[in-house]
Amino acid sequence: MRSPLPPVASIRDFYAFEQHVKTCRKQRGLEMVPQWYQIPVFYLSNPVCVIGHDDPVTAPHGSEALDYELELACVIGKIGRDIPADGRALEYVAGFTIMNDWSARDLQRAEMAVGLGPSKSKDFATSLGPELVSLDELSDRYRDGRLHLEMTARVNGRELSRDNSGSMYWTWPQLIAHASRDTQLVPGDVLGSGTVGTGCILELTPEAVGGWLKPGDVVELTIEGLGTLRNRVGARAI
Repeated sequence: MRSPLPPVASIRDFYAFEQHVKTCRKQRGLEMVPQWYQIPVFYLSNPVCVIGHDDPVTAPHGSEALDYELELACVIGKIGRDIPADGRALEYVAGFTIMNDWSARDLQRAEMAVGLGPSKSKDFATSLGPELVSLDELSDRYRDGRLHLEMTARVNGRELSRDNSGSMYWTWPQLIAHASRDTQLVPGDVLGSGTVGTGCILELTPEAVGGWLKPGDVVELTIEGLGTLRNRVGARAI
């Protein structure tokens, strides 16, 4: 039931957890935008820069604000287009895995101020793994279109993040349907859930947790039933 991850064809990372969105916007003095409740938005990331379990990660050039993001991801297993947002959507899923959407927050602030992106603040690394777990193996935790799994993040053994994937506002069938609208999903396409509530330093604030990630830090993301995805932060090459 568990298998290695297939080659990644594309990465669509959604924004599906209300707590994360609300908290991050509130920190900037912003209210929730009504459109967030109308459409499950995503951005496209870089499949060439996918890394795996125990692979090192480095911040991109010019960044001093490296952050982790605790996410659940599904991997598409068969071709589909305009997939309906109901139980049939799960027929296109090969399985689920852990995703760390690494972010350079200082670069991201500059990009988002322009109103386009994120791009270079995100496309340097995305961690996936350690393995792919089928929905059959998780079926007892699937209800109302959501997987109800405990999610935690630890940095150097210290727990910083904890929530449950069942708190997603949008459902997996809705995400799959939206991703496939007017286009074709293919095996190896990855759909990220977006960051779970409390699931990054930005949301927790660097002041509260001792700062952004630095070389030597070990980040461990654990999701119930999926294992632990671990990466060590390395020093940037000069």
